[in-house]
Amino acid sequence: MNKYIYICCFFVFSIAVKAQENTMKFSLNEAINFALENSYNAKAAKKDISSAKEKVWETTTIGLPQINANIDYQNFLKQPVSLLPAAAFDNTTSVVKTVEDYFNLQANKQPTAPDGFIPVVFGTKQNINASVTLTQLLFDGSYLVGLQASRTFLKISKQAQEKTALLTREAVINAYGNVLVTENSISILKGNIKILQKNYNDAKKIYENGLNEEEDVEQLEITLGNLKNQLNSVVRMKEIAYQMLNLAIGNPIHTKLILTDSLSSLATNNIKLELISEDFNVSNHIDFKIAENDRESKRLMMRLEQSKALPSLSAFLNYGTQAFSDSFTFFNSNQQWFQQSLLGVSLKVPIFSSFGRKSKTAQAKIALETADLRLEETKQKLSLQAERAKSDYQLSIENYNTAKKNVALAERIEKKQRTKFFEGISSSFDLLQAQNQLYSQQQNYIQSMLNVIAKKAALENALNLPIKQ
Repeated sequence: MNKYIYICCFFVFSIAVKAQENTMKFSLNEAINFALENSYNAKAAKKDISSAKEKVWETTTIGLPQINANIDYQNFLKQPVSLLPAAAFDNTTSVVKTVEDYFNLQANKQPTAPDGFIPVVFGTKQNINASVTLTQLLFDGSYLVGLQASRTFLKISKQAQEKTALLTREAVINAYGNVLVTENSISILKGNIKILQKNYNDAKKIYENGLNEEEDVEQLEITLGNLKNQLNSVVRMKEIAYQMLNLAIGNPIHTKLILTDSLSSLATNNIKLELISEDFNVSNHIDFKIAENDRESKRLMMRLEQSKALPSLSAFLNYGTQAFSDSFTFFNSNQQWFQQSLLGVSLKVPIFSSFGRKSKTAQAKIALETADLRLEETKQKLSLQAERAKSDYQLSIENYNTAKKNVALAERIEKKQRTKFFEGISSSFDLLQAQNQLYSQQQNYIQSMLNVIAKKAALENALNLPIKQ
């Protein structure tokens, strides 16, 4: 019997350990740091940087020595025939005027014409040619521009990773806050339902004793039913909110999470009025840097089109060997091989393209001018975005302070109306109004705390403040 008890305890312990392994605890900062390493966007950004580094090396190798080997094997199933003038040979040589005459000759049918051609087969039936070629680019304007462009592309990829980190931080803050909002909403709704259920039960007993009207009981029943429906809805939203947070930080969506920060503490800690007076330097903003690099890439594209009018110079060195035979004897020790080697330089000079290059260069110049306009537009947008984010953040703090006061007032008003209702000096309509006002202010208060957190995150992104890890 003890044996079975031990086995059961072992399985229960194993399940408990496994459950703990699948549960993760996070404060908001821990969730952000985890997401910066493990979110899908963060991992993709790292892959993009790795790809950009490979692109830089790929472009660099174009100007480095290139070595290629080539092996050609030929086996003529029927060798081609060449015709030589018969006048070059004596009269005893068989004369062929046409290819048809050659085949007639092969069938022991002599051609009728006294003059014509001699059928000749050159070379052997089988041959093999092996060669190695070394090429080196000496000068190419487009290569130099392409090398600069690849480095610019790497820079853009790194900046995209920085931008991804900022967006990831904001997304995690919002997702973390939404989970806390649902948790607080559930807690408040359960508390309201508990109080309202007691009010309903008391009002029902009073009605049964004939001391109030049935309408009063029905009004409380309607309100109670609405609160229960809201609770069920928020409970379902809670599950989705946790899944959204898992998705934001890069976890499987069904991972169990325990959040160690509370909504009220986060709201309090995120009230930093000094951010409103923070100086904004647009040249340091990541979006402005990305726009600058976009402009740089357009400039390089124009340089690339211009460089296509320049000559290109390359050198090559070739070494090869050949063998010939009427049968496949190329691996025999007595097979004769013939070597060859070649050194050369190739110069390509563009002369006239029917103004095609001019048109492409003009298009690239227009694209550069458009990029200059977009750069200035980005500068103005970012300045406006920073000012708007400061205003939104300040408003969220003001709304939070107001909501905090209002919820306390609404609680006192609802409590007074409840007392008056059961004392018979207030109607169910007055109690309903006080209850709805309380529930509305409670939701406003919860939302105001989330807004403080979210608007601060948006302001930090607008000001391009670095992520603290």
